[in-house]
Order: sequence, then structure tokens, then C-alpha cells
Amino acid sequence: MPIIGLEIHAYLNTKEKLFCSCKAEHGLKSASPNSNICPICTGQPGSKPMLPNSSAIDKVIQIGLILNCKISSEIVWQRKHYSWPDLPKGYQNTISGFHALPNCLNGKFLGIRIRECHIEEDPAAWNPQTGEIDYNRSGSPLIEIVTEPDFKSSEEVVEWLKHLRIALGYVKAIDKEAGLKADVNISLPEKKGVRVEIKNVNSLKNIEEAIKYEISRQEKEVPKLQETRRYDTEKKVTMKMRSKEDAEDYRFISDPDLPVLEIATSRIEKIKKSLPETPQEKLKKLVSNYKIPKKSAEILTKNIDIVEFFEKVLKKINPGLAIRWVTEELLSVLNYNKKSLDEIDLSTEHFIELLKMIEKNILTELKAKEVLRSWKEKSESPLEFAEKNSRISDKGEIEKIIEKVIKENSKAVEDYKQGNENALNFLIGQVMKLTEKRADYKTARGILEGMLNGS
Repeated sequence: MPIIGLEIHAYLNTKEKLFCSCKAEHGLKSASPNSNICPICTGQPGSKPMLPNSSAIDKVIQIGLILNCKISSEIVWQRKHYSWPDLPKGYQNTISGFHALPNCLNGKFLGIRIRECHIEEDPAAWNPQTGEIDYNRSGSPLIEIVTEPDFKSSEEVVEWLKHLRIALGYVKAIDKEAGLKADVNISLPEKKGVRVEIKNVNSLKNIEEAIKYEISRQEKEVPKLQETRRYDTEKKVTMKMRSKEDAEDYRFISDPDLPVLEIATSRIEKIKKSLPETPQEKLKKLVSNYKIPKKSAEILTKNIDIVEFFEKVLKKINPGLAIRWVTEELLSVLNYNKKSLDEIDLSTEHFIELLKMIEKNILTELKAKEVLRSWKEKSESPLEFAEKNSRISDKGEIEKIIEKVIKENSKAVEDYKQGNENALNFLIGQVMKLTEKRADYKTARGILEGMLNGS
């Protein structure tokens, strides 16, 4: 059975870099090359770091608490030396190494032990084909989460990472656009092979594929020397990069330019009290207290903004309607516009107003969907819209409209009488079109079927 451990890397969700006031932009938000730089993050001679970004330190503490770690009372910065074009100073500032005390220690998350979490700065981006270096991300704050080798399969790794990503999203600690990367360590003890590291695998799909391939490879070619490999996403294979470095190769020393920082117990306690309920706690509450079906509850708890929005709606709207309109209609609109809930100004009160109009038969669901789709940037009270677009429920009024539809669509009527059920849907569509989606659907369908069937 394989033994698998992870070293997970992610950008912390901060506005500024770790030791300077340059913007921390990367991934999809990245600006034009070398536009967010200064003497500090480009390692110019004589430049000195500012005190570490306080927000970044708080986010590391948040992550440590989520992972049930012990939070260290001191931060002692280390210089990790290596020679590479993307490292302007010739070393990386980190809280790792021989003499370091990681920010967070000895945690556990969903059955997997956490060895440590620590903060460090990102190097620059080097293009080996052109030799060009972009320093925009140089100095951006990174979190590294190191697990114990407690995983036994690729499927277990992927499922755990999905839950980790959701949990970190609850405190908005990491840059969700940049995502997670992982160094995967794999060994097969029964084969008596040494540990092999797969470096910088950048998606759940690639992580799963890389693990499966490497396990298969090690079963045939038992590794005798530690090495670092990379995953080729096109060939679907791992390939050797270099022999695995030891800690001594990095020549860790304490950084004389950065003072030891003490983390007050009161600061840790304040952050702990501000943490939201965990996804697991939210799921249990929705299922046990509110009797929400587990499948719907799992969809809701994937995002802290969505589940908290839903809980507010649930106080004033019946669960069935609230579930459907949040998990189906709202998420559909957000996905279509490629936005998250926190990116639009959607008032809970306006959303509740809209659903109450459905409950009271003031608006048809089709008209309500039209309102929801109009809230791309900001919501507004649907009352004025409702006055102009109220539901048509009067049977006499609907009958007149249906008579007109039947008269103008004789072919569809004949098709229906020949057994074509799709013709009925077409005719209903024409009714809704003439009434601008205001006709009560159930009433209109009943009257239409009655007329077509001669009753």
C-alpha cells in the first residue's frame, strides 16, 4: 500500500506583498510584467525589508486554527539559500528550516495529521525559454501546509483537498483564483523503495493522475535514491528533474534584517473568536436543525457566502422554495455571469421580497427569474417591477389569450391531436410569450389542454 504526504502551497489573500507595499497580484489578476515592483521585492543592493504584512500573519493564524494546530508564540525568519534566476536576493525568506519554529504545528484536519504550516515569500516568475523574469509575484505571501504521510490513495488525496479548499474559503484566507499547488511525496514501503517527490502539481485532476502514474511506476521501477520529479500533463507521466536536496543544501540562517516577532495570546484568541462555523458544522446544522436534504446542504456549504445568505433567507421563506432558488436559480445566474456572491451587491431583503411574491402568486416564476437575472451588479426592490408585471390568474383573461394562440397556430394544434406532446409545449410557450411570462403556468396549461381535448 502506498504512503502519500502533501506539501500544499497557496497565495495568501492579501492586498500587499510580504515585506513591501507593492500590490500582491498573481494568477488571473496579474498585471502587466514588472509593474508592481520596488527595490525591496527585486532585491536591489542596500534595500531592506519592511516589517511583515500583518494581514498575512493573521491569515496564517486563521489557517492554523482551522487545521487545529498549535500556534507558535514567535516568528523567527530564516534565509533559505539557493541559486536560481527567479530569486533576486539569492535566498528566500521563510519560516522553515533546521532552526525554524513553524507558525503552526501538530494539527489535524478530517483525519489527516498536519505536521506544520508556515509562511514564506514567493520568488519571481522565470521563463526558461526566453530568459525573461517577471518580478510582480516576487515577495507575495505564500502559505505552505505540510501533512504527515497519512494518505493511501489518489482518490483520498483529492477528496481531502476538496474539503480543505472549501474550509480555507470560509475565512477567505487564500487567493481562490490562483488555486492550490501541491508537492506530492510517494513511497511504497512493501517494495522497500525511497520517497519520491512530484513537484508543483497544480490541479486536482493532475494531482490524481500524477499519483496514480507514480504508484504504477514505482511498482515496476523501485526507486533507490530520493529524487524530485515533475508531472508532464500532456504525456501523463512523471519525469526526473533532479536528485532530492537535503535541508543542509539550503544553508538556512536566521535573517538579521528581520526582528523576532512575538504573537500575543490575545491576538490568537481574537482571531479564533472571529472564525465562522466550519463547513462540517454548517452541514450538520442544515441537515439536523433545518431538515435540509443532505445533497442540497452539501451544495450550500461549499461556499460560506452562499450558505450564510441561505440561512438568512430561510428565516422568512419556506425551505423548499428557498433551497431551489438558492441552489438552482441563484447559483445558475452567478455561474453564467462568472461571478461569486461577494462580487455583487445582492440584498437578502430584496431576494426575500422576490420569493414572497412567488409565494403570494404576485409574480410568476418566469418573471421572477427575469428579475434575478437583472441583478448582475446590484439588486433593487422588485416591488415596482411587480406592479407592471403581475401574474395573470384570471381564467377568463387566460382563455381569451389561448383562443388566439389556437387560432394562429393550427398546425401545432393538429400536431398535438396527432400525439405530438412537444406541440403542447410550443403552444404553452406562445401563451407565455403573448402574456410576457405573466400567465399562471399551471392555470394556462390546464385550460389549454381542456380546449385542445374538447372539454
